[in-house]
Amino acid sequence: MGTFERYLTLWVLLCIGAGILIGNWFGTHIAVLSSWNISTVNIPVAILVWLMIYPMMVQIDFSSLKNVASNWKGLGLTVVINWLIKPFTMAFFAFIFFYKIYEAYISPEDAEQYLAGAILLGAAPCTAMVFVWSYLTKGDANYTLVQVSVNDIILLFAFVPIVGFLFYFFDISIFASSSSSAEIIIPYQALITSVVVFVVLPLFFGYLSNKYLIKTKGETWFKEQFLAKLKPVSIAALLITLILLFAFQGGKIVNEPQNILLIAIPLTLQTYFIFFLSWLLGRFLKLRHNICAPAAMIGASNFFELAVAVAISLFGLNSGAALTTVVGVLIEVPVMLSLVAIANRWKY
Repeated sequence: MGTFERYLTLWVLLCIGAGILIGNWFGTHIAVLSSWNISTVNIPVAILVWLMIYPMMVQIDFSSLKNVASNWKGLGLTVVINWLIKPFTMAFFAFIFFYKIYEAYISPEDAEQYLAGAILLGAAPCTAMVFVWSYLTKGDANYTLVQVSVNDIILLFAFVPIVGFLFYFFDISIFASSSSSAEIIIPYQALITSVVVFVVLPLFFGYLSNKYLIKTKGETWFKEQFLAKLKPVSIAALLITLILLFAFQGGKIVNEPQNILLIAIPLTLQTYFIFFLSWLLGRFLKLRHNICAPAAMIGASNFFELAVAVAISLFGLNSGAALTTVVGVLIEVPVMLSLVAIANRWKY
């Protein structure tokens, strides 16, 4: 491990601090960047995510995808964790903290809103960013692609029923900003745009690059020189993304630090809980490290673009539910990087 990677935690903390400072010093200019959107996809963030995802996508060998069925235990673990466990443990952690532990510090109305945002996050497991975490833990690129594809298909059908059930169970009132209807409507445009931008297009260009470079430069050059140069690009894009995300929310962090902290604690505990549960089950199933690591990562991480979009459409831009999903964005990268470090340390 090089010097830069060895001190990655320090760079993450510095980038978080830099992002908060930039957000407060140059709030107006940062607001302009945050408004550069196609549908719900922010263009600067999308470019950076592309730079993070591309190193994984360019390694995918489509000819070997036929062998991915041999990793059915890993896919089964992914499905069970993401859809039968994670949404409900997220709701449990959120309920315990927001309604019980924080009872003296936040109002019942805020508790309900924060719980709603946590439920939206818990029911939306990661899609695009799992390619980054898989790449950093040397996960199997072909397995990760199939894992994400299966997850996206299930998401289309399972997200709304799970959220609806949990909202009903916890008696959460929906008061959409633009409608009085209590119907939960998934923004399919946002979902499809995110999948196309963050999965389909980088996969397509990664495939073309793989074929062209191996044909013109040879497989040895591709693996030993080209791929080696991509890893710093991926990590640098990650750190710049951190700066942007914290800069976009710099004002909220400074103005509502106590609420940000209160929300972040149960979300962080949930993330570590799901990772360790997935990891232990993966070891019990005797999964290889390059299968176990991405299987644990996809459950721990969240599809925050979808959660934020649904929270805003149901509860409004300035709601507590929307704030909770934004906090999910803020803790995503630093917490997942710590899990990457754990997975690499526990490599077997």
